[in-house]
Amino acid sequence: MRLQNKVACITGGASGIGKSIALLFASEGADIIITYNHHKEEAENLEKEIKNLGRKYLAIFYDATKDNFEDGVGEIKKKFQKVDILVNNAGIIIPKKFEELNQDIWEKTLQVNLTGVYNCTKAITPFMITQKYGKIINISSIGGIVGSIISLPYAVSKAGIDAMTKNLAKELAKYNITTNSIAPGPVKTDFLKDYSDEILKKLEQETPLGRIAEANDIAKVALFFASSDSDFVNGQTLIVDGGRIVK
Repeated sequence: MRLQNKVACITGGASGIGKSIALLFASEGADIIITYNHHKEEAENLEKEIKNLGRKYLAIFYDATKDNFEDGVGEIKKKFQKVDILVNNAGIIIPKKFEELNQDIWEKTLQVNLTGVYNCTKAITPFMITQKYGKIINISSIGGIVGSIISLPYAVSKAGIDAMTKNLAKELAKYNITTNSIAPGPVKTDFLKDYSDEILKKLEQETPLGRIAEANDIAKVALFFASSDSDFVNGQTLIVDGGRIVK
């Protein structure tokens, strides 16, 4: 098992990419902490799946628009006393053309997608600094690299995550902490649930591999970054889009 005796914290871990990462990490021996906001029932259901894999589990409510995760740290200290892996996965997208944007949408998107990553990282890294070991994995997006035609603040927030990744990689390396990010293209999650069949077909056609990613495609890359296989990989953004942006 590649993550035996590790403790992993996955934000937004009750559904989508986060859930796939949580289940894969648990199957590789990690105890799991997730945060959730709107997916309480899913978080409760995930507990059964994680425990069936023989792993410990903790679900923490976290609203990235309102708090800085200090309460969550208290819960983690009571149950685990350490965190080896942090996956900053929680995020939102509110599709709006630039002309339709308002300040509330701008601020909410950056608060959840960017400030939320900062807050969770700031709260969790003391565990890693103390133990002189840690893996930080940030989920960004190809939208942060090539832009997004459906949400400017989403693209800006994801570009900010990649910049944060590079900065943290430099600052935290002295503590044996690596920081990397994953930039997915379209993934079959709730983000795509309102897309028409026509648009989904177009997304498939625009991807050289001819399909939209499954959440587990991203989870397997996260496992690489979380495991010892990536011990000398630091400050990188790995694009996982089936070749979409190089077509």
